[in-house]
Amino acid sequence: MLKECTLGALDKKVLLVKEGDQINAFGAKCSHAKALLKTGTYFRGRVRCSLHGACFSVKTGDIEDYPACDGLPVFPVRVENGKVLVTIHNEADLQKSAVTKKMAKLDSNDKRVFVIIGGGPAGATAAETLRAEGFTGRVVLINKEKHLAYDRTKYSKIMNSPLDKTLLRNEEFYKNNDIECLLGAEVVDLNPETKTVQLESGKSIQFDQVLIATGADCQRLAFIPGYDGANVHVLRTHEDGHRIWNESKGKNVLIVGSSFIGMEVASCIVDHCKVTVIGMEPVPFERVLGKDVGALMQKYHEAKGVKFILNAICKEFVRKGDTVVSVILKDGTQIDDVDMIVLGAGVVPATGFLKHPSVQLGRDKSVLVDKYLSTGLEGVWAAGDLARYPFSMLEDELVRIEHYGMAQTQGAIAAKNMLAGGPKYPCNNVPFFWTSQYGKSVRYCGHALSYNEVILDNLDSDVSSKNFGYVAYYVHKEKVLAVCSMNRDPIVAQVAELMNADIPIYADELKKYISADGTADQLIKKKLTSTF
Repeated sequence: MLKECTLGALDKKVLLVKEGDQINAFGAKCSHAKALLKTGTYFRGRVRCSLHGACFSVKTGDIEDYPACDGLPVFPVRVENGKVLVTIHNEADLQKSAVTKKMAKLDSNDKRVFVIIGGGPAGATAAETLRAEGFTGRVVLINKEKHLAYDRTKYSKIMNSPLDKTLLRNEEFYKNNDIECLLGAEVVDLNPETKTVQLESGKSIQFDQVLIATGADCQRLAFIPGYDGANVHVLRTHEDGHRIWNESKGKNVLIVGSSFIGMEVASCIVDHCKVTVIGMEPVPFERVLGKDVGALMQKYHEAKGVKFILNAICKEFVRKGDTVVSVILKDGTQIDDVDMIVLGAGVVPATGFLKHPSVQLGRDKSVLVDKYLSTGLEGVWAAGDLARYPFSMLEDELVRIEHYGMAQTQGAIAAKNMLAGGPKYPCNNVPFFWTSQYGKSVRYCGHALSYNEVILDNLDSDVSSKNFGYVAYYVHKEKVLAVCSMNRDPIVAQVAELMNADIPIYADELKKYISADGTADQLIKKKLTSTF
């Protein structure tokens, strides 16, 4: 059990946890978004934040799962005369909610060159992991964007976020840790045989190890006439977010796509414009969250003023000059008075520069890797949204997971394997993602490519109620593969820890508890407390 304590006259808080005879003390706030960890989940030496799923060792404070960039401060503990005494060597340590690992420095005698292609969460995390794990050769981080790595997820939730508030690390961090950042530089070719990376500028870089971490690009729907109209937008970058936010004010906005990006954009802008969402499925979010949860989310958005046109496919964006003014659907319906279109129709792996035949690509142009994130080519690795790897929770079925935290996780794992010079650290982490809409957060852990049953728990379907929310368990072959919740923390963090420990949850036991108690919360708590 987590216990938050105030340290005497210092009036500062720490968290204590006891397991057996061992008591550990550590920072009370998550280093990622400063959420209070007392509302999180402790299990087998780890504490997981309920907000975004960041996970830390309670003994060392080190990151065990992302999206945090830094660890937690930890403090020595001793017990005297029945009292728990926490030692603070420096009061300034109590002010810290984050601890950055000590980084190795560049050594001119180390001639190795590790190149990272892509400056997003996977690439940036890989770069600093190399230094944190002791690498003293050159680290070259190549980013097509002109900015340092930033939290891209902010721009579908707070679209006008200032760039400096979303940077993962500032320029000084990279300089101090001898990480070379090539910004605004595009890779046009990678040759695994000659071990060279070719830039658009004509420059060539020789490498010993390379990580492909270019992520994914937005679907542009280029098969639809008029897709390139001046008022057709996608949301991928900092600039995209600001542009959509500013140009949508007072407009009639059509959002094509009813999954996460499309619906997040709708929730951001509906207060200052008219929003209509076009979706292919009968309800929004259906492909990932299912019909029942999708129907709840549709009601939630409709109560906020969003309109839906569902079971619909766009056939043409009708332009007047460079501007789209109407949209024709496949069934012939015409939507007029369109001022702006935002495409939220998914992403495709950004792998167009991978032309060498030895690099194996999937049908969707993803990079095929093993569980260690190796491409099978000497010194060539891939991580993030473009990597398709065998997922242990699904009996090694190949998956590509487009989650921010998973991209960081894979970047760190790939970096450790690059440094090891071969397969040593497998990618077995439990996926965890979140979305925020109208002040309420939806959280999801696990990965259910297919499921035959959704079990709803803790349901309040009144969208006007403060208690509106649910827990949904996604079941395949009687076993829970994923769980999603709204307004029901910390259930997803709890299930994530059970999944990480390979402790199964079965449909029949869920139904038994829900039938007897009205909820399965006690089942989850029982599994957490009875399996140390």
